[in-house]
Amino acid sequence: MNIGVIGYGTRIKGVIQNELKKLDPHLQIAGLVDPDPAKHEEARQAGSEQVRIFETPEAMLADMNLDGIIIGTRCSLHTSMALKVLPSGLPLFLEKPVATSLEDALRLKRGYESSGNRKTVVSFPLRVTTIVHWVKEIIDSGKIGTVEHVQAVNNVPYGNVYFQGWYRDEEETGGLFLQKATHDFDYINYVLGMQPESVAAMVSKQIFKGNKPAGLRCTECGDNKTCPESTAFRTDKLREEWAYCCFAEDTGNEDSGSALIRYESGMHVSYSQNFFARNQAAARGARFFGYKGTLEFDFYTGIIKVYMHHSTRVETYEFGGGEGHFGGDAALMRSFAGLMEGSSEKSVSPLEDGLVSALLCLKARESAATGTFQSVSWE
Repeated sequence: MNIGVIGYGTRIKGVIQNELKKLDPHLQIAGLVDPDPAKHEEARQAGSEQVRIFETPEAMLADMNLDGIIIGTRCSLHTSMALKVLPSGLPLFLEKPVATSLEDALRLKRGYESSGNRKTVVSFPLRVTTIVHWVKEIIDSGKIGTVEHVQAVNNVPYGNVYFQGWYRDEEETGGLFLQKATHDFDYINYVLGMQPESVAAMVSKQIFKGNKPAGLRCTECGDNKTCPESTAFRTDKLREEWAYCCFAEDTGNEDSGSALIRYESGMHVSYSQNFFARNQAAARGARFFGYKGTLEFDFYTGIIKVYMHHSTRVETYEFGGGEGHFGGDAALMRSFAGLMEGSSEKSVSPLEDGLVSALLCLKARESAATGTFQSVSWE
């Protein structure tokens, strides 16, 4: 297979090398659009020696016969790049979030609907992990009854990435609902099989703030020997990727956030995410409550527990963690490869669902900014 890449970042490099090339060892990056010459050389060194470099996606699409396109640009460009690719009809792998503003989300929705191209895989690996597959299967079996309440959590042990690297730029990321909660909202929507109707949210910035000067790097700070967030003495690539002071005036991003989401049945979900938890405080998962029982699971432990309400029975299911987003990246790439080969006509993570998750995040962000409930609708 010959693919075109728009934005050859760390994430895209990883899924191509670690997942897609396992499915097709002869796969080549045939065309690349990226303004950084270093990325061109990285692609060549990764086995795509004959890659052709283009200035624009339009030039690449016009000049090459490709099997699929992967978009891995910075977040603010995801919508505009997708709108260039969708009319081609080519299978598309699109990084999340699919949009960082309501205006972009609306543009993408209209462009998607008018293109007729239904061959998009959105980068939502959590929904296709083995553990979420079994969560959904158990819930769909009726074992715990109809789900009438959900409590979900994401305590991120590597939260400094959002305050010490390029993710600190809120203009680029759209905030941390769009960066992290979009994954969780998506798998919850997928498991429930219902549409969200309204959301109320709140965010706080209590830890990663301060009066250190803007642009300060850890290597330049006089406190870098005692600061627990210092990267000044790392010897790996993260010294440069997470280079900036997270207690400076320009850190950006909230460091915790919560949302209450009402669904079409009338039930609601409570969700909370935190970015200063560390080590064994990490948690990512949910409790699904029915009248007959409660199911809880956690991605980090790989354990599902089902507590029956009217007996003392507890069922435990244990899974291996899996590589690449708990094994979800491999499933996404299988779906994308199937679309490119023609062996599959349906995406496991379609753009319709990417748009719903983005809309929910954008409405949560608006709710937190205004202190109001927000309708999760396109009107």
